Amino acid sequence: MTSINTNVAAMTALQTLQSTNSEMESTQSRISTGYRVNSASDNAAYWSIATTMRSDVKALSTVTDSLGIGSATVDTAYNALTSTKDVLDKIKTLLTSATQDGVEKSKVQDEIKQAQGQLKSIADSASFSGQNWLSVDSSASGYKAVKEMLGSFTRSESGALSTGSIKVDTGSLALFDASASKTGLLEKDLAATTTAKDTKFGAYMGTATNTAGTATTKGTWDTSATVTAGTHDVTLGDTDVMSFTVKIGSGTATKVSITKSMVDTALGSTDGVIDSEADYAAVLKKGLDDAGVQGGTWAVASNSLTITAANNNESVTVSGMKVESFGASDIDISKAGTTSGDIKAFINIVDKAISKVTSAGSTLGAVQNRIDLQSDFIGNLKNSLEKGISTLVDADMTEESTKLKALQTQQQLGVQALSMANSSSQVLLSLFR
Repeated sequence: MTSINTNVAAMTALQTLQSTNSEMESTQSRISTGYRVNSASDNAAYWSIATTMRSDVKALSTVTDSLGIGSATVDTAYNALTSTKDVLDKIKTLLTSATQDGVEKSKVQDEIKQAQGQLKSIADSASFSGQNWLSVDSSASGYKAVKEMLGSFTRSESGALSTGSIKVDTGSLALFDASASKTGLLEKDLAATTTAKDTKFGAYMGTATNTAGTATTKGTWDTSATVTAGTHDVTLGDTDVMSFTVKIGSGTATKVSITKSMVDTALGSTDGVIDSEADYAAVLKKGLDDAGVQGGTWAVASNSLTITAANNNESVTVSGMKVESFGASDIDISKAGTTSGDIKAFINIVDKAISKVTSAGSTLGAVQNRIDLQSDFIGNLKNSLEKGISTLVDADMTEESTKLKALQTQQQLGVQALSMANSSSQVLLSLFR
């Protein structure tokens, strides 16, 4: 039936054209934005997942930035430790040269002093973004020895968020500590600690039996006293030097210097502890042997060391018992009374400092390696998340371009169909002419 009130063909053509135009708008939107799912109305589930994942990717970018700052801080400290070791090597070389006869110690000390100043300068300059791990004040308000770097960001299956950190204990890395209760790797021990050791050593040595020589006997000095815990026991640290002076008969007074390394060698230990009569006897004998004391003999029997003069009428004098502490940064070989034995002890102290600095460098190297591994992992994780987001919401441009071509053709045909439907009323008029 043909009607002038209702143009069914035009209505059908218009509906088809409107549908085509709507699809074309959607396709053009996907082409212009690059997204298949650009809003919640496109696909609520995919849009929600992608939005959450995008937020996580931004958080991971923050983790990457944190790791970058951490890496730079570690690298700064590591390079400073490397430079510190080089300077310590130089000081060790200078000290070794000072053990030779005829060397003017004051001149050598001038070079050592400049090197020591460089050690402090290196530590003070090893700062990145306001953080200095090598020159600290552990007594300062808010100081934390354990530094934390944001290292991870995770979301559990239930949606709970958590972060992880890479921790670095800088307490064992500091070269200098301005605190009154702690010391850095290059500093001498605390005064109170050294004084306590000095008191104990002096107390033990003061109990030794000293017998003067006569016309028919040789003088002796022996450590037959009992070691009392808390009164006589001593633990030497890496910066400590225990010393005393020995004079046998009319011979030259010789200074004996003993370090932790000598204690450990004499006792077959690693802790520097002297807490028995046998320990003292073995350690003192080791010191006498290494110092090359002349004019008598010494032997250990029944856990007691006895020094015996070479000739009748000669006595043994032991004096100047003390324990001192020397850091690599404050050694001074130009002081009056400094002997070759002292310098050898200083060499040992510097060598221990080199070992500690090397160990600190190794620690930072391990931390740097972990940071690098974590940075690579976070980078790969971000790529995986971004790939997943792309799969969910990105438009396939090849598919969309093909669809656009088809829709453009459909639109043109729809316009023509609507035009034809609209012209049908003109045909009806011709029937009434």
